[in-house]
Amino acid sequence: MAAAMGLLVVGRRLGMGLGRTPRRALWGGHRKEEKEVGEDNVIPQEKKEPSLICPPPRSRKYFPPKDIQSILEARVKEICGPSLAGNWQQTSLKDKRLKYQLLTQLAEELGHAVPNSQLHLMCSAQDVLTFYSTPVKDMSKFDELCAAELPPNLKIAWER
Repeated sequence: MAAAMGLLVVGRRLGMGLGRTPRRALWGGHRKEEKEVGEDNVIPQEKKEPSLICPPPRSRKYFPPKDIQSILEARVKEICGPSLAGNWQQTSLKDKRLKYQLLTQLAEELGHAVPNSQLHLMCSAQDVLTFYSTPVKDMSKFDELCAAELPPNLKIAWER
């Protein structure tokens, strides 16, 4: 028994285990020599397109029409038909087909779609009216600061 233990200890010191590959075979050994690239074997570099300096705006400008309430009311009455309740703004959009039809028609007509991140918030016609009544600017906060009248001791300079 002691002799067997002695062999195991010696085998571990040498990096050999029973049924395992020696360490030297994995990490040591001969490495492949790197070949030098001569002038004849020049690899052509691909030309890359220049990256955009300023990314395009994430959203487009949207200014709601003055008659947005009448447009939305007409669309809701058109889609719901005679099953419409007394107050059209309280019309529920739980029915997904109704919601889809209403939002796609409005997006097509007004050129402004409800983003995916806000679709779950559209539960009634009132929510849709609130969304389409809100104007959207495509300026960043920094652009707004540059355009605003600033005190004489504060200036914003863009790096170009």
